[in-house]
Amino acid sequence: MSSSTATPTAAPISLPSIVVPESHSHRLVRAEIRDVLMSYLQRAEKGTLPLKIPQSEGRMQKHPGMHFHFNPELFFQIHGETRFNLPREEVCVQPDDCCIIPAGLPHRESVTPDHYGFRNLVGGFYSNSISLHFAFEAAPGRPDIQHILFFDAPHLVQILANCNQLTQAFHMNAPAKQYVIKGLMITLLGSLLNTVETAGEAVNRDIGKVFQVKWLVREQISNPQLNVKSIAERMQCSADYLSHLFHTETGEKLIHYIQRIRIQGAIYALETTSLYVSEIAWASGFSDPAYFARVFRRFTGETPQAYRDRIDQAHREHEKRPKTVYYDHRDYSPGRPADTYALDSN
Repeated sequence: MSSSTATPTAAPISLPSIVVPESHSHRLVRAEIRDVLMSYLQRAEKGTLPLKIPQSEGRMQKHPGMHFHFNPELFFQIHGETRFNLPREEVCVQPDDCCIIPAGLPHRESVTPDHYGFRNLVGGFYSNSISLHFAFEAAPGRPDIQHILFFDAPHLVQILANCNQLTQAFHMNAPAKQYVIKGLMITLLGSLLNTVETAGEAVNRDIGKVFQVKWLVREQISNPQLNVKSIAERMQCSADYLSHLFHTETGEKLIHYIQRIRIQGAIYALETTSLYVSEIAWASGFSDPAYFARVFRRFTGETPQAYRDRIDQAHREHEKRPKTVYYDHRDYSPGRPADTYALDSN
């Protein structure tokens, strides 16, 4: 890894040039994803997989031209290289490398092809699904989406926990560090492979412009400039037409969808991080914390702080509950006479 002193310039919103495959093409893309993951899993088992994980920044901060995700992002480099500009360093991912960008780490990426071109496999995590897409060089230095599939992930919580453990273990100082990393990496790749092999495709029911809109909103959740007008400009149509199309196909207004996805991200951050409410507001695409609080209350019926306090209180109450359950279902609460604890003879 080498440090970089270059100051990143603000990048415009980039709309993915998504190719929505037919059913047969779905199977081909799914098979290619499986083959890539299997190749990485086999090298992880042999201990020959180059892994790169930059240091997390801790609390999220604004960095011009960069974006971040609430969950980790995975990169499996096939051809060419991907260069990540980070707040404190620069990471270059080369063919056969695996890179994990930790949750909340601002970054900006550029790509360089080799004599085979540029291609990588990128994995992302959402509320109930995993996305995997192949990327290509759409313009000099700029990656774009070629094929994308979403998979239902009923064990997403465990997979995310494993991924987050891996990003933490990578930077720890311990005598058995390499064995911990190897085990976690094998578990992560195995879980992804199982998901691709067994899970149903979750989001590929959407097609065309509506599909692209949904993808763009989820990817640009922290961008305060994201709105119906900016999306319509990227799709080369009018805002009225796009709003009408989205509402016709989904039954939901586009402006409502954008805010709902932002609030979903904020709820996730309130439940799983210790970020300040103002930081979560910014991370969810709201430049004004007061406006964020109003929108949040409109969706949930309470303020962000009240929501977090309620969740924390529920968690504390849960922790107070007895953790042992006896097979005879008797009450072993303090104060019961000892002789009542005798087991039933039958």
